Amino acid sequence: MQTNIESGTLYIVATPIGNLGDITQRALDVLSQVDIIACEDTRHTQKLLSAFSIQNKTISMHDHNERQRQDYIATLLKDGKSIALVSDAGTPLISDPGFHLVRHCRQEGLKVSPIPGACAAISALCSAGLPTDRFSFEGFLPSKSGARQATLSALAYEERTMIFYDAPRRAIDTVKDIVEVLGGERYVVLARELTKTFETIYSDTAENLLDWLSKDPNQLKGEMVLMIEGHKIDPNAISPKVVDTLKLLLKEIKPKTACAITADIYGVKKNALYDIALSLKS
Repeated sequence: MQTNIESGTLYIVATPIGNLGDITQRALDVLSQVDIIACEDTRHTQKLLSAFSIQNKTISMHDHNERQRQDYIATLLKDGKSIALVSDAGTPLISDPGFHLVRHCRQEGLKVSPIPGACAAISALCSAGLPTDRFSFEGFLPSKSGARQATLSALAYEERTMIFYDAPRRAIDTVKDIVEVLGGERYVVLARELTKTFETIYSDTAENLLDWLSKDPNQLKGEMVLMIEGHKIDPNAISPKVVDTLKLLLKEIKPKTACAITADIYGVKKNALYDIALSLKS
């Protein structure tokens, strides 16, 4: 059933991340029928359009001109034009331009309609074998090691599966920082060139992943999605909040009593607290 295009509507159209067979029929209908296609790179999108014999007007809308384009596009929509927004690959706005435009259009009361399809982050997660009930998408890590380590440190106790995009040229440095900050035993999955000829999905500890990448330069090519298993809570670990409470009580009362009160407050075992209390007292 062919999609009916509505005037004055901005369509957010997902395109393939590699294999052209992944484009949806709705996406083809929209791209062929809208008045204008706003592209991250018109040259790149033209290759996609040509593959499906679509001849349509395109304009550029990328990180460097999005703020300037948003008023122009909003005006066209108000005049009844229909516009499709696409990125170079995958779902627009997911680490790609479009956020400012979509927010501006919604603030102006204009209709924004999603045309779902491929997304590298979700495709990678589904095939990673990591927990999917709760996850966080973190986009690209910083390019410099210091900032990258700071970001990883802030996420060290994140319990959800974490998804990152990464550039091949810094993949080894990124994994080195993961080993440094999160530890070599942290479980990670690297998905490379998804849906393409050399699709690779590798899962192992961060230390083993680093060794694998270092030995095979061919794995340092193409688009990459890096996923890190969330922090696992030790059920026997004593939280800093519990220790802080114990410290305060030890200033006023005996260790045995302080441990009993703290254990009652937080529901932890007194024996575990007693060892901590003795070390604090000493």
